[in-house]
Amino acid sequence: MLAPHIDPVALQIGPLAIHWYGLMYVAGFFLTWYLVKRQLIAQGAWNRTITAEQYEGLFTTLILGVILGGRLGYVLFYNFGYYSSHPLEIFYVWQGGMSFHGGLVGPIIAGLWYCKKHSMPFMQLMDSFFIVAPLGLALGRLGNFINGELWGRVVPNAADIPWAMIFPGAGPDPRHPSQLYEMLLEGVALFLILWLTRKQAWPQGMRVAIFLVGYAIARIFCENFREPDAHIGFLFGPITMGMLLSSAMIAAGAAWIVLLLRKQ
Repeated sequence: MLAPHIDPVALQIGPLAIHWYGLMYVAGFFLTWYLVKRQLIAQGAWNRTITAEQYEGLFTTLILGVILGGRLGYVLFYNFGYYSSHPLEIFYVWQGGMSFHGGLVGPIIAGLWYCKKHSMPFMQLMDSFFIVAPLGLALGRLGNFINGELWGRVVPNAADIPWAMIFPGAGPDPRHPSQLYEMLLEGVALFLILWLTRKQAWPQGMRVAIFLVGYAIARIFCENFREPDAHIGFLFGPITMGMLLSSAMIAAGAAWIVLLLRKQ
């Protein structure tokens, strides 16, 4: 049994505190920027159908979509009752509270708007971004682990699971390090699958669909080990909000795959 305690502050300079979680976001954005650009160069699209200026503008727009979508998704899906009574706190993003599913829809809408406005190939770009997106998710889950948040469920018999951990603030019971499960499955494994198949001659949009289905399956599996949000708990039976939203992702991704195959 392990009891990790990592200082969430990576660097303190007077009153300025730089947190590991923030650094994970920065690293995720940088890796995405670099690896998507690398794909566009390999596809022959760089400076032909997509200029550097367009790319920078799109990237900034997508970041805003992630932040706004993630925040609004959390407000709507996870704590609507509270924020409907405290609407000004919707803007208190420094207090935490982001939803992956909202952070997924936000950049899709923002990217579609930007690509239409600047006559850019939306599906080609989304495929390239979604191939790399799991890396950002992996870094985000690592940040959750360092922060000691979003911990897993209690392990009934810690002797059966030697990697069970006691998290600060989660009580004395050993728990599943579900943040690391999500990092490996939703992040590393899904990235490797998509990256290794990036050169396959598939219809544009297929990588997006595979991401939706792959992430959702991994998330539903990991939700079986993750402690549900205290203010929500289980929706019904063993079903959590994460499972419900991910089930909708599977349906959307599967429908997308069928549609793309029929168009061939």
